[in-house]
Amino acid sequence: MVDSSLQEAGFNIRCYFRISGCIEQLRSRRPCDLFIVDVEMPRTNGIEMFTKAKYIVPSLPVLVIIGYGDVTTAAMAFKAGASDVIEKPLNKESFLSVVELILKGNARPHPLVNGVLTNTEMGILCLILDGKSNKEIAYFLHRSVRTIEVHRSHIMRKLGVDNVVHLVEKSIAMGLIELPISRY
Repeated sequence: MVDSSLQEAGFNIRCYFRISGCIEQLRSRRPCDLFIVDVEMPRTNGIEMFTKAKYIVPSLPVLVIIGYGDVTTAAMAFKAGASDVIEKPLNKESFLSVVELILKGNARPHPLVNGVLTNTEMGILCLILDGKSNKEIAYFLHRSVRTIEVHRSHIMRKLGVDNVVHLVEKSIAMGLIELPISRY
């Protein structure tokens, strides 16, 4: 879907399924304008692939495609220098919009907090960022799952995000998440 959507939109693309072929091209040719990588590639680690690409071309913008709700991988991708992360299943219009924003040098804007998080919301946010489900949070806080869903909705609205990946991205930008240092 990625390659066909980009081609239909008039983009010139090159696809690689192995790290070695991609790295050789980056070293021998003019670097590409945008590096798009799916972390769930067969025989290849997508994060490793784009980390090596960024080593060769540090200014290379990278769009990482992850599985739905994969907060840990999204955080790793941003930590490794991704310009943006988008979740599967991909929506063609949203995907192309993100690609165009990155190519224009305008990665998705980080809106300012649209309201102050309450202590309860802040606690729930920390549990969400720790990878806990609504059910686990409800059990831990002795609340109903529906109450947690309402708080989660308020958190998302106040932070100006519409999904968990953007919640992680916003939390990183606000300094709410301290990621462990890792080396690839």
